Amino acid sequence: MAGEIFSRYEIKYLIPFELYETLAERLKERMSFDMFGDGEGRYTITSLYFDSPNRDIYFETKNKKRYRQKLRLRIYNSATLQDKAYLEVKKKYKKRVNKRRTSINLAEAYKYINNEVAGEDVINISNRQIFNEIDSFRNLYDLMPDNIVSYDRQAFSGIEDEDLRVTFDYNLRCRKDDLRIENGPHGIHFVDSELVILEVKVNFSVPLWLSRLLAELGCEKKSVSKFCTTVELLEGEEFTEKHNIAVR
Repeated sequence: MAGEIFSRYEIKYLIPFELYETLAERLKERMSFDMFGDGEGRYTITSLYFDSPNRDIYFETKNKKRYRQKLRLRIYNSATLQDKAYLEVKKKYKKRVNKRRTSINLAEAYKYINNEVAGEDVINISNRQIFNEIDSFRNLYDLMPDNIVSYDRQAFSGIEDEDLRVTFDYNLRCRKDDLRIENGPHGIHFVDSELVILEVKVNFSVPLWLSRLLAELGCEKKSVSKFCTTVELLEGEEFTEKHNIAVR
């Protein structure tokens, strides 16, 4: 959680909760718990996502545009207005994911996104260059707060391969009636509560031992966009029918 620049491949799976528990036990043999979580690598993520008035971000993601990006404001576990959050842009080119983010005082983040202060007046940030990139992206698309996504996560890190990460996300909820992330992880479930999103994150390729383990346990790849699924659920049938969107 402390880093500011990430570049990697992310392979997603949708698995039953009981399979997550089995796989997590097996991973303990080759991986360690994420150092930023509790004693077992667990923490909660709450993110405020942005979109344009024309839903450009949603459609770029839904249509799997070769180059696409998202903007979000994120906290881990809980935070007050005096604490720091992370303003992050997530870019995807072909299949590689690049993330650039800067920590920012939460109160000042709200002033910025509500246009109460100009970008150059924001001072409580850790990386001015990344913030300027985010500010340009936001202005280009006229991005405004759209919805909040939250979930619980258990994360593992590689021991021999320090760049390897495996995460399990569950209890996935969303909302748009309360766009304050400091109010905590509440909302309606947008993924069945008995299902878990598994992500394998690597710099280049998945280790052979992990590929064999996933195959042995019958884990099937399935792309799940938290952002798109949330938009479709919160906007309802009128939105999906208008744009002829097939909801999974």
